[in-house]
Amino acid sequence: MTELTLKNSGLRWLWLAALVFVLDISVKYLVMNHVGYGFAHRIEVLPFFNLLYVHNHGAAFNFLSEQSGWQRWLFSGIAFGVVFILLFWMRKQAAAEKWSNVAYAMIIGGAVGNVFDRIVHGYVVDYLDFYWKNYHWPAFNLADSSICIGAAMLIFDGFRKK
Repeated sequence: MTELTLKNSGLRWLWLAALVFVLDISVKYLVMNHVGYGFAHRIEVLPFFNLLYVHNHGAAFNFLSEQSGWQRWLFSGIAFGVVFILLFWMRKQAAAEKWSNVAYAMIIGGAVGNVFDRIVHGYVVDYLDFYWKNYHWPAFNLADSSICIGAAMLIFDGFRKK
């Protein structure tokens, strides 16, 4: 087996993680500066979708959001741990393994975007609100979407024939 270098290892796909991070932070910046805070200031985009600006002090579905603030560091630590594991795996994997490297990069970009929010603001900025009639899915952001897409790709990859 040939020695994997930065050029031919999965780390070559980190540009995608950087792109996800930059897009996520850019959209959050726009939302924070051009959309009023809270549901009352939502922008109705489609009959099932609003753009809004809310803070999430917890994790997915506002998990632990009512706690005193320690969860900010717990979730950041978990995210850093996951990022380092994925970077290690990408370093050991050939760049030609596109599917899993793209999935890892999507997860890394999203995780770093949300950790950035937690460290800089103390909360994650969410802005996507999908709903049906009076039921609203919990608000989320591009970073969350990227993490979910990357995870779904890995799950799908587990079921593919090798």
